Parts: sequence; C-alpha cells; structure tokens
Amino acid sequence: MTRSGRVAHMPVREGVSASVVAVPAGHWPNLLDFLAHRMPGIPREEWAQRLAQGLVLQESGQSAQADQACQVGQRFFYYRNVADEPRLPMQAAVLFEDDHLLVADKPHFMPVTPAGPYVQQCLLVQLKRLTGHADLVPLHRIDRETAGLVLFGKRLHERDAYHALFRDHHIHKTYHAVAAHRPELALPRVHTSRLAEDPAHFFKMQEIPGEPNSETRMTRLGIQGEKALYQLEPVTGKRHQLRVHMMAMGMPIVGDQFYPTVLRGPNASEDFSQPLELLAQSVLFTDPHTGQDRSFESQLRLRF
Repeated sequence: MTRSGRVAHMPVREGVSASVVAVPAGHWPNLLDFLAHRMPGIPREEWAQRLAQGLVLQESGQSAQADQACQVGQRFFYYRNVADEPRLPMQAAVLFEDDHLLVADKPHFMPVTPAGPYVQQCLLVQLKRLTGHADLVPLHRIDRETAGLVLFGKRLHERDAYHALFRDHHIHKTYHAVAAHRPELALPRVHTSRLAEDPAHFFKMQEIPGEPNSETRMTRLGIQGEKALYQLEPVTGKRHQLRVHMMAMGMPIVGDQFYPTVLRGPNASEDFSQPLELLAQSVLFTDPHTGQDRSFESQLRLRF
C-alpha cells in the first residue's frame, strides 16, 4: 500500500513533505527492486539516484540503501522530485495569516498540491517554503486552471473543524467567470443537475439523468459586447461543477480547454496567455476556532 502525505517525524525538504510506502507480502531481492516494482511510474534509474542522494529514508530517519532487504510491514519514506520542473509565470500571494489559518491567492495554472510535472511550483510547497510552516494543509481544493482563494489550516488537529465548514455548507463561496452573453437567458437563476465522471475522458465530468447532486446560483454582473461577467455561487462542490453548469447554459467559460470540446489533454503543453477565466473571488464563514466572522476577497482579476 502506498500513501502520500506528511509524516510528523520526517523533516520537510525544500517545502516538500515525505510520502510513505509500506512493504506488502511478497519477495523482492532488495529495496531498489521493491520500489521500482511498486511504483513503476518512476524509472528504476531515478529510484537508484534518489537512494544514492539520501532521498529515501528508513523509519529511523536514516538513509535507506538500495541493496538492503525489505520486510513485510516495513515503511520507507521518500521525497517527490521532478527533474527539469517547468516554471509557472506567476507566484502565489499570502492574503491573511493568524495562528490557525492562512489564506492565499493562487494564480491560474498552479496546482494546489504536487501534481504532474509540478512539485516546487505547486501552491502548498511554495507556501511551506515561504512561511516555514511544515504543517500547512489545504482545507479545500480548486482546479489547477482556476485562480483565486485557497484556505490552509496551520494546525493538523484543527483541520476537521474547518473541513466541516465545507462539508456542511457553512461557508459561502463566490466565483467570477467570463463567458458569452446570452440576453435571452433569464438571470439570476439556480442550475441543478446530476454530475458524474465522463467515461470517455477520466479528467472530465458530465451531466447525466437522475437525482441532482450539484447546485449553482448564477447572476450576471456586467456586459461587454458579446461577453458577460457572471457571479457563480456553488451550493455543492462537485469537480468541475461551475465549468459544466456554465456549458449546460450555453455559456462555456472563456479559456476552457475541456468544455465543451477537449482542446488539449490533461498533460498537454499549456498556453499561459490563455487562462481559464474563472476566479475563486470571495469566501465568507465563521471561524470554528476563534468564533470570528471571516471575509476574504481575491486580489486577482479576470480579463473583462
């Protein structure tokens, strides 16, 4: 079994927390053979290099050796690394920080946590390097293509109370989006539907018949020629919900590469000059630990 996530007694290295892999029943001549077999997505040569560089640790914290034996239940810790990681054109900004919470403004194209070719460039690792807080954990996620507010907890034992805000719909989130202007469409309105993963494209969602499991409130804020600025308030938090709901209204968000037509795959090269015009603009909630009413707004702006 492989599990990702920070382990308390392992140090953070350049903002990257250790991931852990446990040895299941089976036989491998040595640790290098086990790692190469267990995680074939990483070439054997790279595992050998990580071991040589001391980037794989035993539970004691000592460097693991490529030729050492593996025993069932033994755990090893490793640090994710991407050679020649591409650089993103913008950096994140911290908007608020206290003893419990950190609020950041995430640019377009930046993943919240390590994903694909991005490790050092992801929001979480950047913030750990910037603040020195090894226990930072994202309290929610927004798409890599989406810009705007992301909340982080600073104390691991407090995160469940923050997660409950999202689970129980006790946090009010507002997004802005730029899309085509449809003057015949009556707004404001509430759009509901049942969303499920698209069987033809694992990275997409689609509306299907059945009991609705997603809900978005839509308002038009302004008009410029053939485009309009919309305010979107998701009541639920399904993956790609806002993008699919806007497409269903005949108003796909400007810059969307997945909806309605797949213009590029999830790992294709990106055109940073054409971002998805979707912004996590504001959040409102009562802090479960301080009792204070919180209100945050993104300092980023869409092209409208």
